[in-house]
Amino acid sequence: MKRRGLLIILSSPSGAGKSTLAGRLRTWDNSLRFSVSSTTREPREGEVNGKDYFFVSTEEFQSQVSDGEMLEHARVFGNYYGSPKAPVQTAIDEGRDVLFDIDWQGAQQISKSALSEHVLSIFILPPSISELHRRLVSRGQDDAETIEKRMQKSWDEISHWDGYDYVMVNDDLDETEARLKTIISAERLRASQQPDLMGHVRTLQTQFEDRS
Repeated sequence: MKRRGLLIILSSPSGAGKSTLAGRLRTWDNSLRFSVSSTTREPREGEVNGKDYFFVSTEEFQSQVSDGEMLEHARVFGNYYGSPKAPVQTAIDEGRDVLFDIDWQGAQQISKSALSEHVLSIFILPPSISELHRRLVSRGQDDAETIEKRMQKSWDEISHWDGYDYVMVNDDLDETEARLKTIISAERLRASQQPDLMGHVRTLQTQFEDRS
C-alpha cells in the first residue's frame, strides 16, 4: 500500500557521527534525500541554486517566514537559513523520506510544525566526552580554537537529548547504523503513515459481511 514519507531528523554534537550515519543511510536507501535549505548568504564557488541551497534575498526569506512557508529557520553569523515547507510536503505526499541534519532548535521547530505527525527525530550521543574530543581532533578539519568552541557547544546540544523520539549512543558505527535502519523501517509502518490503511480495512469488512 501507499505510504507517506517521513521527516527524519538527525541531531548530535559535532563529532558524534551524525554526518557519517546520514551518508550510510543514503547508501542503504538512495531514495532518501536531504532537505535543501534556503539561505540569504551569497553562493560560494561551485554551489548550485536549488541543489546546494535555495539562494534568496533577506526580504524574500522574511516574507516566507511570515507566510508560514518555513518549517524551521535561524540566523547564523548574520545570514538566515531555513527549511522550506513546500518541497518537504511534496516529498511526504509522494511517499519519499526527507533527511534533516539540524540542531535541537530546528528539530523543536519542525516537531511543532504542521507536519509534526510525520516527524521521526533521533539524537546521537557520543560514548564519552573524551572520545568526542578525540574524534574532532582526528578528523583534521578544524584548528584547536575551533575544536574547543565545538566542545563548549556540545553540552548545550547534549542537554536537549530528551526532546527526541529516539536516542542512541554511537559507540560502534556499524551497530548504530543497524539500529537506525531498524527504527526507520518500523516507523515507515506507523498507521499514520499509511493513508490507504482505512480503505483496506473497510474492504476487508465488506468482504467479511458478504460471507454471511
